[in-house]
Amino acid sequence: MSRVTEFIAPEDGRLDLAIVGHLPALSRSQVRRLITDGKVQVNGASVGKAGTAIASGCLVRVEEPTLGDMDLASIDIPLDVIYEDEETLVLNKQAGLVVHPREGVQEATLINAVRSRYPAVREIDDTERGGIVHRLDRDTSGVIALAKSEESQAVLKDQWRARETEKVYLALVEGVLDPPEGIIEAPLGADPDDPRRRAVVESGQYARSQYRLLEQYGKEAALAMVSIYTGRTHQIRVHMLAIGHPVLGDYQYGRQSPRIGRQALHAWRLGFTLVSNGAWRTFEASLPPDMRNAIDALRADHGVRPAIEIEVPA
Repeated sequence: MSRVTEFIAPEDGRLDLAIVGHLPALSRSQVRRLITDGKVQVNGASVGKAGTAIASGCLVRVEEPTLGDMDLASIDIPLDVIYEDEETLVLNKQAGLVVHPREGVQEATLINAVRSRYPAVREIDDTERGGIVHRLDRDTSGVIALAKSEESQAVLKDQWRARETEKVYLALVEGVLDPPEGIIEAPLGADPDDPRRRAVVESGQYARSQYRLLEQYGKEAALAMVSIYTGRTHQIRVHMLAIGHPVLGDYQYGRQSPRIGRQALHAWRLGFTLVSNGAWRTFEASLPPDMRNAIDALRADHGVRPAIEIEVPA
């Protein structure tokens, strides 16, 4: 099955970015695959390269495959398991993977893969979010916890609501991070100019982030460790933009980067109390190759030695 979407390109630019801007439910990797597979036309002609330049006013036609009646349990998505017991599962999520189904997302998701491997998770409740405790953005990689039972989901959700967890991210951000550490307290809500984005708005929800500079790469970029005390949608991405340092490669809130093909944001450390035995545990997710390569290249280009304060996971 497939679904066809047509739209007029609003401005000159790359074909893949125009499609992502019009169809935000698709990741850049998915868009590139559609283009390579001949599922995209510009002014009636097939286009095979994601980086093709198009002009404003072009008619873009996208044929999106849909899941339809496909058995989601048969979809094989690899799971990088960091820890598991009878109640809880901790994974290192790959970038480009949506956590759970939502309107407009026509693809397999992380929870589909979890339910395929752990059938008992399907019995938690009758919604598509059974087992979900918290979320990561599609293009954010890193550590995420899921519940394997209804009891575990309730207990873990209570910890997240009470802000009794530790959530630490690694982020590459643009520019010189000065001051080298700080706290950002700025309410977040829907962007009044674009409902697909979040923004700092006076009527938004309370949000608090704390950052610390780890490595500075000339004037180009910086590696920061960011802890969040609230878990608002796109919180780090919007907060860092608000202080003038958008996340590297974040085309939605900043701009694309030759260093990395997605937002350079990784959920590095997650701490919480296990339901199974009441013990506090902290889990770390190693950096994926794309972000590790970006850091290595920035270090080499700017003559920066690895920070003493943190060892970037290999």
